[in-house]
Amino acid sequence: MARVRRLPVLVLALAASLPLAGAAEARPAGLTGRLAQALAVPHLDHSREGVLAVDLDTGLVVFARNADRALAPASTEKVPITYAALVAFGPAYRIRTAVYGAGEQVGSTWVGSLVLKGFGDPTLSTADLHVLAGRVRAAGIRRVTGGILTDETFFDARRTGPGWKPSFFITESPPLSALVADRARSEGRIAYDPALSAGRVFRRALVAQGVAVPARVARGRAPEKAALAAVLSPPLSALVREVNTESDNFTAEVILKLLGTLAQLPGTTASGADVVKEILESSAVPVEGMALADGSGLSSLDRISARTLVGILEAAWLNPDVRAAFVASLAVAGRTGTLEERMRGGPAWGSVLAKTGTTRDSSSLAGYVGNRYVFAVLHNGSPVATSWARKAQDRFAVALARSQ
Repeated sequence: MARVRRLPVLVLALAASLPLAGAAEARPAGLTGRLAQALAVPHLDHSREGVLAVDLDTGLVVFARNADRALAPASTEKVPITYAALVAFGPAYRIRTAVYGAGEQVGSTWVGSLVLKGFGDPTLSTADLHVLAGRVRAAGIRRVTGGILTDETFFDARRTGPGWKPSFFITESPPLSALVADRARSEGRIAYDPALSAGRVFRRALVAQGVAVPARVARGRAPEKAALAAVLSPPLSALVREVNTESDNFTAEVILKLLGTLAQLPGTTASGADVVKEILESSAVPVEGMALADGSGLSSLDRISARTLVGILEAAWLNPDVRAAFVASLAVAGRTGTLEERMRGGPAWGSVLAKTGTTRDSSSLAGYVGNRYVFAVLHNGSPVATSWARKAQDRFAVALARSQ
C-alpha cells in the first residue's frame, strides 16, 4: 500500500490568519447574562465545568468560564480525531483491503497461499469480501493449494484503548484491528480474533465463487508485491460522519490508529495521538493540558479544554479543504444522530450542529450555531448529573441560537 505523505502543509499557511479563541474577549452584557443563566442548573459542580463561545465573524469571545481547564471530554474527544484525519488524508480518501499472493500462479492454480491484508477499513463487510473473491476468480484463479493467510500488521495488536473499563470491550467497541469484517460479528457473536474471522469469511466467499481453497486459515504477512485484488472503503467524509453523528467508538479508534501509521508502522493509538497533536499545533489550535489517550473518549485518561475544542472547530470552519465534510459530520439538533431527541423545535432546531459526549463522569457538547457562533460546554462529576448537564448545554445552545 502506498504510504500517505507524513503531513499536509496547507494548515501551516492558515495558522497565522486563524482568529482562534482567546485572541480577543468582548462580552456583550445581555448575551453573556443569558448564557450564564442558561448554565445555572442544579446538581452540577460548576468548578468542574469548562465553557467557551466565540463569534465566528469577529473571533470575539462572547462567553468564557474555566475555558482553559482540561476536563474529561467523553465523546467530544472525537472532534480532534476527525478534524486531524480530514486534514491529513482529505475527505475523499478511501481505505484499502487487498489480497496478495504468496507463491505463483500456474495456469488456473495458485501454488501457495492467498493473503488477505487489512489497512484499517472499519466498514469492511462480507459483501466486500465476496467482491474480492470475485476479482480473484476474474484473475483466472480456480484453485489455491495453500489456504488463506490474514495480515493485520498495519496496526498493532492491541484490541482496546488505554484507560478503558473492562466492560467497554465488546459493549462499546468490537476488538480493534487493521482487518475486521462486519465489525467482528460472525454467526451472531463477536470474534475475539477479528482478522482470522475475516479470513474465514473470505475463504467461504472464494468457495462460493467457484475457487477451491483448503480449509486452513492462519496468520501471515503479505509479500512485498502488487496485490491481486482490492476493495475500497467509502470516502473518509462518510466515515467521519458516522463517527460524529452517531458517535461510533470503533470507527474513531480505527481512524486514530490509521493516523498513527503516518508516524510509524504498525500504527498505534499513541502514535496516532502524536500525529493529531502535531496537526492541531500546525493549525494554531491551543493544546495546553490536552491528553489524547484514545480516539473515542471512553478512556478515563482523556483530557481536553473548551478552548481547545473551540479552536479545532474554528480551524475546521476556516479550512476550505475540510470545512464541508467536517461540518456535515456533526449531529443536527432535533434531526439526526445523538441530537435527534434534543432541542426539538425552537431556534436551535436544525441550527445547532454539534458533537455530544456522555460517560459516567462527563457530559459535553461542542459545535456550531448557524454561521454565527462556535461553542463548547464540558461538565464533569463523580458521577456527573447527565440529565442536568444536557439541560444546561441545550439551554446554552438555544440562547446562542436566539441571538444570531
